[in-house]
Amino acid sequence: MNTFFLESAIDRQISFGGKSYFFFSGTSYLGIGQNAEFQEQLILGMKKWGLNHGMSRINNVRLSVYDEFEAYFAQQAQADAALVMSSGYLAGMTALQLLTSKTDQIWVAPDTHPAILPLNLKPDPRESFESWKNNCLEKSHNLPPQRIVFLGNAVNPLIPEIHDYTWLKHIAQKHEVSFLLDDSHAFGVLGNDIFGTYAQWKKLPIRLVVSGSLGKGLGIPGGIILSDQKTGESLKKLPIYGGASPCPPGYLQAFLNSKEAFKQQAKTLKDRVSYFHQKNKLPNEVYGAENYPVFSYTNENWVQKLEKKNIITSSFHYPTAKDPAVNRIIISAFHREDDIDYLLNTLQSIKQE
Repeated sequence: MNTFFLESAIDRQISFGGKSYFFFSGTSYLGIGQNAEFQEQLILGMKKWGLNHGMSRINNVRLSVYDEFEAYFAQQAQADAALVMSSGYLAGMTALQLLTSKTDQIWVAPDTHPAILPLNLKPDPRESFESWKNNCLEKSHNLPPQRIVFLGNAVNPLIPEIHDYTWLKHIAQKHEVSFLLDDSHAFGVLGNDIFGTYAQWKKLPIRLVVSGSLGKGLGIPGGIILSDQKTGESLKKLPIYGGASPCPPGYLQAFLNSKEAFKQQAKTLKDRVSYFHQKNKLPNEVYGAENYPVFSYTNENWVQKLEKKNIITSSFHYPTAKDPAVNRIIISAFHREDDIDYLLNTLQSIKQE
């Protein structure tokens, strides 16, 4: 596979070496960065709030847009509290620091994102989620009552696989369960509208905290933590929160002023994913979840063949450079139906070679 160093922004088509390629990679699921309304609102937001805000959130000079964004996002996600931070990684580390300060056990799903992973814990990414779940249920049955923190992703975007965590309620009958969930690849795509999966799990008898990047599906260079009110107040008391600068405020204002644009982009994405599923004639070679914009293919030779047909897909070796490449096709709301037609027709022709 080739590495492409670009000198222009990513869109449905990108330019490299004097050629134009269809771009079916990346994490801009909603394609909001290419939306004219959002672009306009972002410029207005930056004019109002400035390009950056390098001050602590606990400084005596504060910008109201952060509180407004947090209140709106929490309400829509059906959480009591929301904390916006400069990145999904910092959000995850902040939540992790709080939840693991007083616990007996930390149980980590095999595909847990590094943003919520303690340095001394390294899960085996080759283990299946189902196997891990069954091991957790068995261990919890044999242990005396414990304080257990579970760490996991809403979705493994590399397979892809959308996870179910309802089984945690069985463990919570005996143990005190806290659950830190990374929604980085769920925001904008899965759960409650574009606001992730917090509402999906909030009724479980556990302490639920959701963190994640807003910079993927939602196109905002920042991160967020969703929780109950008491946990949110505890998070704000941590030095890691007070010592960090937040994300650029103009993006938050643009988000608040572009609600209809986000709604339309989400609808377009669902339509494009459905269109791909309906037209895909190679379900054994190109496969994915019905409502998720990531599709895997296993034939590594197809990466170069697609490039020769001016199509770039996602391909890299994982979890180490010695492992097989993970090859994926990623659909975005900025794609058109004729882009998808060209991709599917090309896949069909490659299959027949």
